[in-house]
Amino acid sequence: MPKNLDLKIFSGNSNRKLAEEICDYLFIPLCDVEVSSFSDGETFVQINENVRGADVYIIQSTCPPVNQNLMELLIMIDAVRRSSARRITAVIPYYGYARQDRKVQPRVPITSKLVANLITTAGARRVLSMDLHAGQIQGFFDIPVDHLYAAPVLIDYFKDKKIDNLVIVSPDAGGVERVRAFAKRLKASIAIIDKRRIDTNKAEVMNIIGEIKNKNLIILDDIIDTGGTIVKAISALKNQGAKDVYVACTHPVFSGKAIERLSKAEIKEIVVTNTLPLEKQAKNTNIISLSVAKLLGEAINRIHIEASVSSLFV
Repeated sequence: MPKNLDLKIFSGNSNRKLAEEICDYLFIPLCDVEVSSFSDGETFVQINENVRGADVYIIQSTCPPVNQNLMELLIMIDAVRRSSARRITAVIPYYGYARQDRKVQPRVPITSKLVANLITTAGARRVLSMDLHAGQIQGFFDIPVDHLYAAPVLIDYFKDKKIDNLVIVSPDAGGVERVRAFAKRLKASIAIIDKRRIDTNKAEVMNIIGEIKNKNLIILDDIIDTGGTIVKAISALKNQGAKDVYVACTHPVFSGKAIERLSKAEIKEIVVTNTLPLEKQAKNTNIISLSVAKLLGEAINRIHIEASVSSLFV
């Protein structure tokens, strides 16, 4: 690809503040696009800038309202493709439907793969995302996927706090690899919560594997949705003698009564990133939001100039 292509960044309505922060890092303006709805709910998009031959990045998290934001992303990609952009990259800080990545029972869809197909068919030629719920989702795409991790941002925050007697806790067996890498950087030990999922958005803590008595804990997860699993985990950890409990996650979905539920739990701090916008009531709690704009901005710059993205994590 020619190195002198114009870099153009557009944003849907899901997380415009993050898009603005990314543009500030790159010292370029956020491009002008109209994204609105007709009276019957149909999404309308109009690109108000020339993108012919440009290298275009569309920033849109598929966060609540998930289907509305997903449609905005698809229609924006289509609009840019029909405007003769040279290359289109879908920047999806939070990839919705990621938890539906396999068949866990008969006659259910693999919606992660369906959404990947939709994004590709709309016209995206590359995807940039962060902390996918399952790594194999990268293979659902037939186009290149750059997968970023928020761990460096979270680790820097906790390093500065200098917490002693620290244990990093995985809320389930599937997060052990993530927790082990996190603990290595913080020179901490790990523990695992053995849980059983009894229904959608409902889980039951069975056992705790690891020494947590009189220890300070960080429960690390990629997504907090309803908060129910975290609250039950904290109760179980406290019953076994844990001291201060911190919670860290990349994607603060916080659906339903999650914020109210978490505010009543014995949590020292909840540390999240801004891949999703926080609701106003979250700002009056012990929730700390860290920006991933620099990380995403640097990845966009490296993709644009065709430099290595993986070297960001060396």
